[in-house]
Amino acid sequence: MTKITLVTGASRGLGRNTALSIARHGGDVVITYQSRSEEAQTVVAEIEALGRKAVALQLDTGKVSVFAPFADQLRSKLREKWQRNTFDHLVNNAGHGDYALIEQTTETQFDGLVNVHFKGVYFLTQALLPLIANGGRIVNLSSGLTRTSFPGYAAYAAVKGAVEVLTRYMAKELGGRGIAVNTVAPGAIETDFGGGAVRDNPDVNKLFAGMTALGRAGLPDDIGPMIASLLSEDNRWVNAQRIEVSGGQGI
Repeated sequence: MTKITLVTGASRGLGRNTALSIARHGGDVVITYQSRSEEAQTVVAEIEALGRKAVALQLDTGKVSVFAPFADQLRSKLREKWQRNTFDHLVNNAGHGDYALIEQTTETQFDGLVNVHFKGVYFLTQALLPLIANGGRIVNLSSGLTRTSFPGYAAYAAVKGAVEVLTRYMAKELGGRGIAVNTVAPGAIETDFGGGAVRDNPDVNKLFAGMTALGRAGLPDDIGPMIASLLSEDNRWVNAQRIEVSGGQGI
């Protein structure tokens, strides 16, 4: 049976690359987007061009109140598109960058990061658990910044650290259903994340390249295929792990 993966925040960046990589591995994909409907539909068309099925659903992962109706909408789409009541893999990718030194961080910035990167991951997964098939997989996205420190990233890295702890607890509590849960922690990647600083600012790009053993910043193609591989049966015994994919950043 073809596996179905839900990838949050997949209209662009790492989410888009992950969704396309999963399709290239023979999987079908449900993607979510917050506001970029046209870009999301373009991703759906790209997945369908690869011979796979896909749908795009709107979701604000920072608003817990929308998760129950989203789960209902997803259930309907699964029945309509796949004649199924469940999906197989959840990739909690959606996120945003908001950076400031500790002394300059506002409560609004802090709450926004917590709501999207931690609270959203926690309660969206909770809402979708009845729809995740036994033997399924969950991948939570973290960051290389939980292992190394860089000024201005304290709040962002702290909520990602919380996700890493949550991953281990998810693996423990969901193990009885055969659901494996892992964290993937990318290093600095050239996308529009955080205003596109790594991609568009040569000085920032050079800085992170100099911190990386392989001598460059990462690309989306360094991450999406790895996540697709982690979801495959080849990695069925990998569970409760933090897997850094950073080219050797900060070693």
